[in-house]
Amino acid sequence: MSVVSALKGDLPQQARSLYRQLLRTGDKFQAYNFREYAKRRTRDAFRESKAVEDPRQIQDLIQKGLKELQVMKRQTIVSQFYQIDRLVVEGGRSGKQKGSEGDRSRQKDTGWD
Repeated sequence: MSVVSALKGDLPQQARSLYRQLLRTGDKFQAYNFREYAKRRTRDAFRESKAVEDPRQIQDLIQKGLKELQVMKRQTIVSQFYQIDRLVVEGGRSGKQKGSEGDRSRQKDTGWD
């Protein structure tokens, strides 16, 4: 087996793994709009580069994606420092959320009552 054929088999697996990691990391954002933007941007970027055939260019795209993944991981950590109200589009009740997902707990700000 040559190096080129080994790379051809490895690149699609790396791309799929990166795609899944980006989607999972995007789901960790506290804010609904950030979560949806991260998922949409990931899907769009992969669809945009679907036709690329050159292994060197694919490797460059994977490296760029890994850098984006690192940035996204840092941003999700920062977003978890801030509590925000649930949006209507997120479903469920507004106000207190007990955190069925475990990591998200939000409380509606009731003001100075």
